[in-house]
Amino acid sequence: MFRSVLLLTLLCPLTADAADWVYPLDVATAQDGTLYIADLKLPGIWKLADGELSVHVQGEKKFRTPLNAIRCVHVTADGVLLAGDSATREVYRIEDGKPVPLTEGRIGIPTQIATSGETVYVTDLELSRVWKFPLGGGKPEEVAVLSGPRGVDVDAEGNLWLLSPNKPQLRKRAADGSETVIHDGLTFEFPHEVLVGKDGSVYISDGYAKTIWKIPAGGQPEKWATSDQFSNPVGMCWQDENLLLIDSRAPGLFQIRPEGTVTKLYPAQ
Repeated sequence: MFRSVLLLTLLCPLTADAADWVYPLDVATAQDGTLYIADLKLPGIWKLADGELSVHVQGEKKFRTPLNAIRCVHVTADGVLLAGDSATREVYRIEDGKPVPLTEGRIGIPTQIATSGETVYVTDLELSRVWKFPLGGGKPEEVAVLSGPRGVDVDAEGNLWLLSPNKPQLRKRAADGSETVIHDGLTFEFPHEVLVGKDGSVYISDGYAKTIWKIPAGGQPEKWATSDQFSNPVGMCWQDENLLLIDSRAPGLFQIRPEGTVTKLYPAQ
C-alpha cells in the first residue's frame, strides 16, 4: 500500500492553491497559455494551467543547489523555459522538469531574462553586467556595464532596453553598441523589470511606487496601472495584448489591459 501511494506521488504533479505561494517573483507565459511562476521561497517554479496551480520544478531548500534562490523565468518564442538562480549563479534551461545549467555558474544574481532568436540576455545585479550567451549554453559575453542592472528586454528591431535604479534609469542599446538615454531622471523608486510593447511603449514595474510605469514612444514616464491590490509589483510578461504581473507580497497574479485596467487573475477575486 505504501509503495503504491509513493508511486502515485512521484508520477502525479503536486497540486496546490494560492495559499501555497510564498514569494513569487516572476511570471512567463507559454504559447498555449500555460503560465510559469518563479517562487523564491518554494523554492522552484509553479505551473498555472486551466486555473489550477501545481509544482512544475521543485528546487531544494539547501543553499547552492539548483533553483534554491530562483529569481526570474522566461519562455522563448520557441517555447523553451529558462530560469535564473542566484544560489548557483546560473541560468537554467528546463527540460523534462529538470534544470540544465547553461553558463557553468558564471552569472551572479540574474534579475531578468530576455531572448532574441538563439541568444539569451540576462541582467546580473552582483557583477553589474548585462550578459549574452547562446541558448544552447556557453561562456557569457559582456554586453554592457551599468550600475545596479535590474531589467532587460529586446524589441522587434533587436535593440536592448536596460533598466537601472540609478541614472540613467533607462537606456536603449543598438546592435552596433551605441546607446541612447531614454530616461535620465530618478522617477522610478524601486524598478524591477522592463518590457517593450509592439508600439514602442516601455513598461516598468516599480515595487516602492506600487505601480507600472509607461513611457510612450518619444514621451515621458506616466503612471499607467496602479491598484490598491498592489504591494510589491515585480515580474511581468506579455500574454497577447495584455500585460501579466506578479506581485510578491500580495501575493497575486494580475492582468493589465492596454487601457491600464487591472484584474486579479489568481487567486480569483
